[in-house]
Amino acid sequence: MDIEQKPLLLTGHHGEIRAMTFGKRSGSVLLCSASADYIIVWDIKLCQRRTQECKVAAGTVIGTLLGEVVHLSFCFSDERVAACSGATVYILSSKRHEVISTLTNHLGPLTSAEFCPWNKDILVTTSEDRTFKVWDLKTVAVFYQSFVLSASPLLSVFFLEENRHLITGSTDGQLWCFSLHDDHKCHLVTKMDLQKMEKRHQVHQGTVNDQAGVEAVDKVETSKPVLRMASCSLFIGTSNEDKKDHSWLCIGSSDGLYVVDLATSELLTALYFRDYPNLSITMAGSWSISPGWDDSIVFLVSSLFTPCVALLELRLCDLRSTLACGEGFSVFPSCTLLLESPLNAELKKKEPEHPKRKGGIKEQPLIFHSKVKSSGYSSAPRSIMFSPKTNIQKNPSSKKANKNTGLLLRDYPADSSAPAIPYIHLNLVNKPVHCLQYSGDGKHILCGLGDSSVLLYKSSLTGNPTVYTGHDKPVGSVSWSLNRQWWLSASEDQSLRIWTHGNPEPAIIMGNSMFSKPIRSAQFYYLDKFLLLASGPSVYLYLYNVDITRDNIKRYQQRSVVKLASCITTTSATDITALSAINDFFSYMVLVCGSDRSIQVFDMNKGVVVSALPDAHSRAVHCITQNKGSMFSTQAADSYNLFLTSAVTDGVKIWDLRTLRCVRRYDNHLNRCHPCSSSVSPCGRFIASGSEDNCAYVYDIRSSSYLHKLQRHSDTVLSVTFNPATPEVTLVTVCSLSRLSFGSSFPSWLIQYRTSWYDGI
Repeated sequence: MDIEQKPLLLTGHHGEIRAMTFGKRSGSVLLCSASADYIIVWDIKLCQRRTQECKVAAGTVIGTLLGEVVHLSFCFSDERVAACSGATVYILSSKRHEVISTLTNHLGPLTSAEFCPWNKDILVTTSEDRTFKVWDLKTVAVFYQSFVLSASPLLSVFFLEENRHLITGSTDGQLWCFSLHDDHKCHLVTKMDLQKMEKRHQVHQGTVNDQAGVEAVDKVETSKPVLRMASCSLFIGTSNEDKKDHSWLCIGSSDGLYVVDLATSELLTALYFRDYPNLSITMAGSWSISPGWDDSIVFLVSSLFTPCVALLELRLCDLRSTLACGEGFSVFPSCTLLLESPLNAELKKKEPEHPKRKGGIKEQPLIFHSKVKSSGYSSAPRSIMFSPKTNIQKNPSSKKANKNTGLLLRDYPADSSAPAIPYIHLNLVNKPVHCLQYSGDGKHILCGLGDSSVLLYKSSLTGNPTVYTGHDKPVGSVSWSLNRQWWLSASEDQSLRIWTHGNPEPAIIMGNSMFSKPIRSAQFYYLDKFLLLASGPSVYLYLYNVDITRDNIKRYQQRSVVKLASCITTTSATDITALSAINDFFSYMVLVCGSDRSIQVFDMNKGVVVSALPDAHSRAVHCITQNKGSMFSTQAADSYNLFLTSAVTDGVKIWDLRTLRCVRRYDNHLNRCHPCSSSVSPCGRFIASGSEDNCAYVYDIRSSSYLHKLQRHSDTVLSVTFNPATPEVTLVTVCSLSRLSFGSSFPSWLIQYRTSWYDGI
């Protein structure tokens, strides 16, 4: 841009110019301007040439007396122009005076209209009636009409071609992101509020003054109208390695510029006019956004009250360097164990004491086996001395077992689609399921029930389950050991039990007032070396030794041993609501969520809290899940640093442990009061979440919009879990409290979904 070049003067309008827009093709630069009398398209290069030849620069009149035009927009081929005048949209030809079509269906004046970049025959319009419409320009019909989104008029609309999304903003700073599929039906992906995002950003940056009451007198809170939007990915060259800014959105408002991350619905930075005293603009009236030089964006801003404009530049490289300030944590160990580390603790096993005999000759047996073969003198005489076996049938069980074993040990299909076809529907009458987990080999599944029992099913959910009883209150947590030889259950009765196969009695019982509060989460840790559990504000690390042998005389005496190795308390002494750690490989990191809405990272090698993230959600986190993979699949090393958190009314967030930043948010499901859980598939490509609208949602981990909506359930879907060996997901549907009468029970349903090609084991 040559600032010293003389401005080009274009004359032809007789009234006040209300709207202007540039064409979108890079070859020839077109400018369209509109007033109450004319709509004119100017060829900038041709006008410059005529001016240099001392001739009058002239344009092409494409519309006459169409009223007060408030918005203009070119299509992506610059062949058509959309002009908004009143409640009507005029589709004009950019080359001649011709009205191609007229669109009238809104109940209020129009504010904007934009052409779809991937379909030239689709137009989206916004209006002061607080709705937007998706038009089919071929049939001049409405494909989709939104509901009333806000109490304020909608001002602008913007398309994201990478994700097939459209975003609309209102005068009160609200933004809605919708997915626009091939069926032209819009589904809400996320909703954002600039004022709320600004407050969260100030809290995270530590810019909120403790004396907020003093400043509130002088501060006037104003609305933040969404005047203009643009994606940062449009201004990055194709040489960029991975387009890290594909979800960044620039929003021009009346008081400044906001950069929002659409994947996380968080504000990255805000540039206010008041922070630049040399700037001649205090309140913006309109924005124009264009790519700059050296990875930057240029903004042309016009003042709302004074006749002046300002040229601003935002460097994306500076913004990236400001945001790249992570803690550098990883689930993989970066150093060896410290000498004083709690993970070095060992359990001393008592050797059996044998009484020593005093001197004398030791008695030795005459034979070296316990049984003596009979001589045969007492048996009846044989009539047949020899009879050959001629009808010997081969036992095919060995081959069948090998065949089944081969099927179970096959790799998890990394390129399979998300499970969406219902396969099994199991009704558990009067038995509410509170938690469930697959074994590591995918052959069995544990269900913790509200009637204080534990059910052990085959993964196919066929046959009668094995029932384990002993708790006094509902079971809130179950966990398999890595070797799949035993499993544990934790209950609201402040006790923990470890069970083994085929034994109805627990091998270890941890209770008897060992914990002052209920155990919220429990699991095996550090390749089954420890028991990790959370109770109250503390994380407990126990050594244990399972011994299932029993003495017939002292059969009620427990031979298993449990010893406390470490106890760590959260920084704010808040009660722990969820806990997660990786047991499949050595890892020092333990993730803990507190009732104060925080996420804290425990380094068990040091035995301290190394980082805390306050206000991770608007409510306390009730579910935290790490991307643990499985023994049947292999992922990239960085993928294991991702983990999910779920909170009531705040959706599901995926975090990166390396930076402790939210990298994406999922809001399509409904979660207002029940603790609906979420889970990551073994391949790391899908996320499943329960919902209160009688559905379960399966997301692609790379997109905020859902892939499948598993519908037609009887009630709220509380728990979801993926099979680690095969592409299937199991859901738990539990009847809600509002639909139960007094004295009634809690029925539950277990539903399995599989992919279309998978035919079972």
